[in-house]
Formats: sequence, structure tokens, C-alpha cells
Amino acid sequence: MKTAVITGAGSGVGRAIALKLAPQGWRVAILGRRAEALDETVRLAAPNAPAIKPYVCDVSDASAVARIANQIHMEFGEIEVLVNAAGTNVPRRSLEQLSAADYRAMMDTNLNGAYYCAQAFLPRMRARGSGTIINIVSDAGKLASPKAGPAYVMSKFGLAGLNQSINAEERTHGIRACAIFPGDIDTALLEQRPNPPDEQARARMMRPEDVADCAVFCLNMPAHVIVEEMLVRPR
Repeated sequence: MKTAVITGAGSGVGRAIALKLAPQGWRVAILGRRAEALDETVRLAAPNAPAIKPYVCDVSDASAVARIANQIHMEFGEIEVLVNAAGTNVPRRSLEQLSAADYRAMMDTNLNGAYYCAQAFLPRMRARGSGTIINIVSDAGKLASPKAGPAYVMSKFGLAGLNQSINAEERTHGIRACAIFPGDIDTALLEQRPNPPDEQARARMMRPEDVADCAVFCLNMPAHVIVEEMLVRPR
């Protein structure tokens, strides 16, 4: 049976990917900081997806990630797919306003969390000789903009570098990584903007399900194919 671990699965793109995979026969371990949000993802997946299980975990905590990864391996066995979808931003995000605490929080969640998760699941993928890692980045990881803010941009450029590094080092072990760079998506993260967009602006954006379809496309490619990067934006 196919197995996947998805971070940030209590909302947004992470939840959308879980809801795409679970009805297709995947066993899915979903990670997030809020138990009630994860439980809602499970509820939305039911009753056609009994093999979806929530794990409360703050991916910015390396020891928590290692502990949960061990638990998932014991309960699920081998993990074929890791999706790093956890991400955050803050309203006061410009260089002039950004606090040291907010800077560290964004780097810890957006970049370090993905690194901790990759390091937690790579060893057994490596030993098995197969595995796919999907990193949900952002088009802010391609080009900086005031809309995103410097800490978010830096974390996403770093995540793109992590994706490249996985492919550079691990492809000989049968492991592949895909970085998806979405443009504007209508998710709860928009509420963290200094001036959240109105309903008309949101209507022109992509939906989390659109990005989830991109992730599913990448992981369903034949094992000898790596979609290293995918840039996707609203029309």
C-alpha cells in the first residue's frame, strides 16, 4: 500500500493534498500544530479514506519531528512520499518592520522544518532505494517581492536549494525531489498579509486543490522521471 507523510495538513495545500491521496488508496500521516485542524482534515476525508491519521507536531522542533517520524515508521512501516507543505508568514514582514523573533519563526517553519522532516525520512528511503519528496515552495522562491517580505523570500529560496541538494545527492539512491512554486493561492495564509485581499482578488487566485493536483502529478510520474521544478500561477 502506498504511504505518504504530509506536513501543514491542517489547512491549505497540505490538507488539499491529503484529501487527494487518501481516497485513492494511500495511507496518509498528516502533521500539523493544531489537533482540531488535523481532525477536520480527517473528517473531510472520511468515510472513503480510513487510512489517514493525524499527528500533532511543530516541524520547527527538530526533536519533535524525530520523535513523530519514529512513531510513524512504527505504525505505517515504509514511507514512499514526504510532502513538505508547512509554511507561515507574518503581517509585519517588511525589512523596516520585521522582528528578530518573526524572522526566526519563519525560517524555522518554512525552511528548517522541511530540512528536519527530510532528514527524518531520508535514511529509510535511502536504504530502500526509493522515495519522493515534494516541497511546496512559492514563486517568492524565484523572485523577491515586497508582497512576500524578506524572511519568507529567504526561507523559500533556501527550500529551493534544499530541493536541488536532495536531487544532487540522492538520485543515485532512487530518491527524487520536486519543488512546486505556486503563485497566489486562496488560503488562510492571506489573512497574514498587511492588507488581506478582498473576495474579488481571491476569486482570481488558484485554489489549494490546483496545487494539490500538481503534487499528485509529480509523484505519479514513473520512478525514472524527476519533475525537479514546477512553476504554476493563476492565469
